[in-house]
Amino acid sequence: MLEKCRNAKERWGGVSRIIDHWLEQRQALISTFIKLPDQTVGEPLNNYVSLFCSQLIDYLSSGHFEVYEQLLREGDEFHDGSVEKGQKLLYLIQRSTDMALDFNDQNNGFNEPTLGELREFLNSLSTLGEALEERFEIEDQMIEVLHTSHKEQAAEA
Repeated sequence: MLEKCRNAKERWGGVSRIIDHWLEQRQALISTFIKLPDQTVGEPLNNYVSLFCSQLIDYLSSGHFEVYEQLLREGDEFHDGSVEKGQKLLYLIQRSTDMALDFNDQNNGFNEPTLGELREFLNSLSTLGEALEERFEIEDQMIEVLHTSHKEQAAEA
């Protein structure tokens, strides 16, 4: 997952400060996600869960309230059907948004868990990880459809 993030940043980095910052947020989120299962139960785990949830909400917010809007606006300028494709992709992204928000609500403030709660946490973390990986792929498609495909046309204008 981290390698795919690096590839996306190399591919689209420098295109837009907003996208660059967002991809940096994605990389930080993935790094924290990867380290979560290795944390010791107690304060280290609590701190990492709080950090992860904070990064997760920041990433979701940046996507929905900055990046997607910018991409849709850019695609709209070309009147080539890319906005419709982007909106379909945005619809697919919503599933992982809902899962991530639920994860945050259920796990932020994680404190002295029982063994059963730890097992449930790890299962929900795994499910969220799969959803995020799918989300990142869809977001990359969205960047491709709404931004990269118009890059040459925009440079000519």
